[in-house]
Amino acid sequence: MSQHDAAHHHAGHAHAHWDYSIWPAIISIGVLAWSLAFCFQFVYHMPFAALIAFGLGVPMILGGVAGWTNEAIGKGEGLSYGAMGWFILAEAMIFATFFVYYWYMRLSSPFWPPEGTPTLPIVYPLVMTVILVTSSVTIHMAEEEAMHRGDRGTVLKWLLLTMLLGFTFLGMSIYEWGHLIAEGFTISSNSFGTTFYSITGLHASHVIVGLAIFTAGLFPAFKGTIPAGFWRPASLYWHFVDIIWFFVVSQVYFW
Repeated sequence: MSQHDAAHHHAGHAHAHWDYSIWPAIISIGVLAWSLAFCFQFVYHMPFAALIAFGLGVPMILGGVAGWTNEAIGKGEGLSYGAMGWFILAEAMIFATFFVYYWYMRLSSPFWPPEGTPTLPIVYPLVMTVILVTSSVTIHMAEEEAMHRGDRGTVLKWLLLTMLLGFTFLGMSIYEWGHLIAEGFTISSNSFGTTFYSITGLHASHVIVGLAIFTAGLFPAFKGTIPAGFWRPASLYWHFVDIIWFFVVSQVYFW
């Protein structure tokens, strides 16, 4: 190797840079805590241990998503938009397995829903659908503003409205679960209870992740940092959450 090549080689190593982040590890530990919560509750019948594991997992996942997202803000879009597309595809496959299980139980049962299932509301999920569709429109408006004009006040207005709608949707889900559980309809009541809480709970977890992403972008936006490279994949993810809800409503509530 010539002196010129050696100098170029060492210079390349000198300028090499690797980004390290603790947040993916924190998210993984949070997911593990959630998994342990389900094991404690449904396998070992230890509700207190399940509550502790769940309580530890939720802030770790939310904080991990927010922290990891916040690290990426201001570094350009890079591969984030395309990577979000692949991530959504992977998440869609997870939802597909839940729906296939639901269809199998639905079509193989002599009557549906099974005995002991309360009558699910009709208007309530339609109101939730309107709220979620509206939030998809508002986040699109925030994305368009961030990409084309960058007016901080307008972006914040649409973003805060999106988050308000998202939290409202999540609160309505929790209220419905509480009402059904009070009637004695739980995840272990019958096969429909298992699929109902699994599918709606999985969707709610994605709503929580979306709100965590928005929260991560909210604080930089208050400071005037509004990177379009962040809001494009964030908006794409929220549209995915919206689309999945149409499957949940049509299959679980109205079929």
